[in-house]
Parts: sequence; C-alpha cells; structure tokens
Amino acid sequence: MKNIVHIVGTGTIGEPLIGLFSDFGHKIGVDEITFHKRTPLASDRAKIGHLMRRGAKLAVDPGREKAFEDLGHKVSFSAMEALERASVVIDCTPAGNENKEAFYKDLSGPKGFLSQGSEFGFGKPYARGINDEVLDPEKDRFIQVVSCNTHNITTLVRTLCEDPSTGALDLENATFVCMRRANDITQSGSFIPAPQVGNHDDAEFGTHHARDANSVFRTMGHDLDLFSSAVKLNTQYMHSIWFQIRFNREVTVEEATQRLRDNHRVAVTDKRSANLIFSFGRDHGYYGRILSQTVAVLPTLTVHRKRKLVGFCFTPQDGNSLLSSVAAALWRIDPDPESVSRRLDPLRQWLYREI
Repeated sequence: MKNIVHIVGTGTIGEPLIGLFSDFGHKIGVDEITFHKRTPLASDRAKIGHLMRRGAKLAVDPGREKAFEDLGHKVSFSAMEALERASVVIDCTPAGNENKEAFYKDLSGPKGFLSQGSEFGFGKPYARGINDEVLDPEKDRFIQVVSCNTHNITTLVRTLCEDPSTGALDLENATFVCMRRANDITQSGSFIPAPQVGNHDDAEFGTHHARDANSVFRTMGHDLDLFSSAVKLNTQYMHSIWFQIRFNREVTVEEATQRLRDNHRVAVTDKRSANLIFSFGRDHGYYGRILSQTVAVLPTLTVHRKRKLVGFCFTPQDGNSLLSSVAAALWRIDPDPESVSRRLDPLRQWLYREI
C-alpha cells in the first residue's frame, strides 16, 4: 500500500509542510502528498499552482471543483476521499478539535491524525526529541504537535535540567516570558502598532505555553512547576523568550553552555538581534526555516544566587513544529524509532548547531 500524507490547510504551517513532503517524500518514505484547500482564491493561485507542480495533489469540498478548475487547478479528490485514502492526516487549521469530532474519529482508514499548536486535547502532546519514547502505536492515533514556543520551553528544560544518569529533572521551578511576533510575514493583517501584553488565563501556568510544556512532561511522568507570560511585539521577525530556571542544585554558566552546545537540536549563537537570526534562516534554512528547536543566545546566560539560570533564546517559528510534524507522521507510518531517525536524515542539514 502507498504511504500517503494528507494535509488540511495551506497556511503558515500547512504550506511549508506540503512543500517539504513534496520535495523529500521519496527520500523519507512517503509515496504521495495530498492537501485540502477550502476556499478558491485568485490571490492563492500562484501558491497552489507551485505546490501542485512540485507533486502535491489537490482535494476540495464538494461543489467547489469548478471554482478551482476555473483558476487553473486540477482537482484530484474530494475532501472526504483524500481523508479516507490517507495513511496520516495532518490538520494545520485552528479547527483541529472540531474536525476530529466531525470527521476524523469515525474514519478507519488513516493510521493517525496530527493537529498543530493550540489544539489542546486533540491527542497526546508531542515535541520531537522530548517525549518520543512515550509514544505508543497502539494508543496514540491522535497526536497534538505542540506550539513552536512550547517546543522551545520543553527543549530548554530537558537540555539544561536532565540528569543523564537517572533521567530525573533537577528543576525547582521555571518562568518564561514569551515575546511573540505580531504576525507572520505571510500575513498582511493583525499587525500591532505597539507591544501588547497578554492575560494570565491559567492560574497555575499563566499562559498555554507553560501548560502545554507541563502536559508534554506529564506524558513522561514529570509534573513540573512552570509558569509563562506572553507579550506580542510589533515585529514580524520571530519569537523570543526570556527564561529563568531555578535548579535544585548549584549550576554554572559553563555547565549550561556546554549542555546547550552538546544538544544537536539546539542552535547556539552570539547574535542578540532577532533580524540576524531571521536573515540566517532566510539565507540558509529550508525555504527560510531553521528546523532547530531553539536558538540559545549564549552571551545572555547568567547565574543568580548559584541556582537560578537566566537568559534569552529565539524560537525558530514554525520550523521546530515542522520537524515534529514530519517525525510524528513518519512514526505513525512505521513506529520503529530507528526507522524514523534514519528517514529524517535528509532534513538534518537544517538542524543547525550554531548561527
């Protein structure tokens, strides 16, 4: 049988994911890539046309075939046909939970379903390199690929706090301030004129970033004291995070630096401006994207009162979510960890160690 990945949505996550599977499917064990586009728009004609020229096949809702064909697009499947024949479905819309209830939960064909970011409760929360070992092919048909900032937080915590001999986390508590870009460079609306602070909607965790990070670690048996705040900045470059991690032992900047340098999913940098990191991704990433989980800014690291590590890092936008989405899809096709790791090899060139 063919290994078919079907992607729902062509936005900030969906578009590069369709392109990535189209470009590397033959190298990573995916035979066919299909995608669903809901609305036929002349403004999207060039984008959709390019994705299809790279090999992706279009699926649309019943009754909209002619509208897409009038734009010059060949329609290969109806929306439901594409879902039923897929091996893995990746929902890249903000309606993942709604679609699960309406369509996915009753489908018997696909081996698995993935949602993105804020779709808390869709399935087991997952971040590549953090909780791969707890994925269960018999139970985890539905997986929530957590947000890009949650990837960053979980990577920082595990990299800096894990005791390599026991797997325990030497963490007392941690606080994160997520300084988010106003909107993606692909979006022309929702930009803000000045910094805009967010609410603390969760009394225990602050914002969903710490809550989701805690949920990832809970799958591994850890219940961590994490708290996050969020502020949106009037920039389109990339997210950044200020972190304060309090250990239950003494720590040094030298130890933290070495741990960050040794983790192949962490990129380190001496650059302190987001535009320099962003432009590096533009020039050297996959279609502008760095696939590393976080970019740690080494000169900002300091230790306060021997046990509290403070610093800044940058979040490579959807790059880390893209890598986790590919890894989870490959795992659902064949859950052997060694096979997944081997099939991800073509993408490792964008897992930078230094920027």
